Amino acid sequence: MKKYAFGVDIGGTTCKIGFFETDGNLLEKWEIQTDIEENGKNILPNLIREVTRKLQERGIEGDEVEGVGIGVPGAITDGGIAQRCVNLGWEAVNVREAIEQGTGIRVKVGNDANVAALGEMWQGAAKGCRDVVMVTLGTGVGGGIIVDGRMVSGFCGAGGEIGHITVNLEETERCNCGRCGCLEQYASATGIVRMAKRRLAQSGEQTRLRAYTTLTAKDIFDAAKAQDEVAVQLVEDVCEILGVALSNISCVANPEIIVVGGGVSKAGDMLIHTLSKHYIEHAFPVCRNTKFVLAGLGNDAGMYGSVQMLFD
Repeated sequence: MKKYAFGVDIGGTTCKIGFFETDGNLLEKWEIQTDIEENGKNILPNLIREVTRKLQERGIEGDEVEGVGIGVPGAITDGGIAQRCVNLGWEAVNVREAIEQGTGIRVKVGNDANVAALGEMWQGAAKGCRDVVMVTLGTGVGGGIIVDGRMVSGFCGAGGEIGHITVNLEETERCNCGRCGCLEQYASATGIVRMAKRRLAQSGEQTRLRAYTTLTAKDIFDAAKAQDEVAVQLVEDVCEILGVALSNISCVANPEIIVVGGGVSKAGDMLIHTLSKHYIEHAFPVCRNTKFVLAGLGNDAGMYGSVQMLFD
């Protein structure tokens, strides 16, 4: 009998839902608004409604569904409890229990960045590999670590929080996590802009970056591609910080491949080339052959990974 599965990626703005065959064939995908009113109390009831509606619409019984996999932006315990998801308004929510009771279908829950890495391993840029590190460079820096085909979640679900590796002990500005000197403060889209503004304020260098009213990370990479000297140096600085952090991760996880995703990854070959150069400069010798690739599934990686997680 053909089996099906749901892959859900809960974000701060929208919940992405995919309806799959268990061989990885995506049959349909759609989004609903993430209702964060009243500390997100309606998020899970809304997902239960969507799963139930889709099964009724397609005439599929619950026993034909392998499960519902869910990626959540926060640390997840083995019992499926999401802990302190700031973007959703959650402190401690038992996601697995709520969805299982509401649908009668088996549920598995994981951190959103970790399941995105699973997705890339299963059907994306890392397909065929079993030891994978994924880093997502967006508003923040997320990460996922896969060892021998399995997610590294850690004791309390914080495994893979690459963005909060300390990379600068001299930093005085605070990260969103409350500490100082996190990788996220330098390699995220907002971090890259922060570094640029700091440099422009401290020097009188001539650069096209001064012409932008609202500077973005894309503007910085575009200027670097046009050989603007200040922008080129900023890209070098960002990629060295990130390359060093990833070289340290490789001493622990020794990945075959590192997948780079998120909005900043749209910088493409310039980012991959510069990042891999600095990684090689700092990596433990036997880890220098790690391959760098751009993510292949885009915003769908979390949905794919949530389904793959059901088979772990």
